[in-house]
Amino acid sequence: MKAYTINRYSKEDKFQITEVPQPKAKDNEVLIQIHSSSINPLDIKLKTGEFKLFMPYKFPLILGHDFAGTVIEVGSKVSRFKIGDEVFARPADYHIGTFAEFIAVNEHDLAIKPKNISFEEAASFPLVALTAWQAIVEKAKLKKGQKIFVQAGSGGVGTIAIQLAKHLGATVATSTSAANFELVKSLGADVVIDYKTQDFETILQDYDVVLNSQDSKTLEKSLRILKPGGKVISISGPPDPAFAKEINSSWLMKMVMFFISSKIRNQAKKLDVDYSFLFMKANGKQLSEIGNLIDAGVIKPVVDKTFPFDQLNEAMDYVSSGRTKGKVVVKVK
Repeated sequence: MKAYTINRYSKEDKFQITEVPQPKAKDNEVLIQIHSSSINPLDIKLKTGEFKLFMPYKFPLILGHDFAGTVIEVGSKVSRFKIGDEVFARPADYHIGTFAEFIAVNEHDLAIKPKNISFEEAASFPLVALTAWQAIVEKAKLKKGQKIFVQAGSGGVGTIAIQLAKHLGATVATSTSAANFELVKSLGADVVIDYKTQDFETILQDYDVVLNSQDSKTLEKSLRILKPGGKVISISGPPDPAFAKEINSSWLMKMVMFFISSKIRNQAKKLDVDYSFLFMKANGKQLSEIGNLIDAGVIKPVVDKTFPFDQLNEAMDYVSSGRTKGKVVVKVK
């Protein structure tokens, strides 16, 4: 099969399209012909080696964390899917590789593709939707009547988080550029802040939850807009001891994460608020629940641009530019 591979961590190297063996489905796996994949900042961070200390991968490596496709083979112990099913997923860590024509995935990471959207739209959802779900539903336990600040509302995670939070009955504030005001308002944002000209710390007060995706300065300011008992959930770091325990890090990495997160954890403690780091996990059951919301029209895809498979490097460059609205999709088939 054709797949895009990298042979080392690098900022400069381009992905190389190569012929590699087509995977086979193990007992608990299904083999999928990929119709579409999508690009996430995580792919860029892994490519450059930003996560190599706590997430080491072997080379040559096929990146890609989202796909939608069709089941063409099922393992002997698979019970939830059959040949011909249209599915979408975020494969588990160390089992990624959606910049390819085929992938074998554990059935527990998969969900049936919503019927009311295309393969391209379905491929835009898994990683960002699971991130939003695990931050807002699982960690924050956001309730009706609460207030949440979603940073970077026009980005991949932001566009889904706004819709999910609004569905749960929250008041949603977000930050974006003036050019994207109408987009985030159409998704349900109640308060929109122009991050180029406004300081959210002077506008927002007594919030229950912040979904942080920006730099350390923004993270520190986010603590100060929370009411006592409020929560900041960060998807951009720093990783904390709870995360180190979750991924069974070595003693050394546990110490590293303890120290790099100590400043923000201490600041949070003084303000009587909670800080936690989220690195989303594959979860087919949660993705099925998200799929139901997509089928019901509660959550809608936001796809900025679709590239053909032979233009993956151009698609990566476009995402790296930081100008995307929603997701960038690569059409494989």
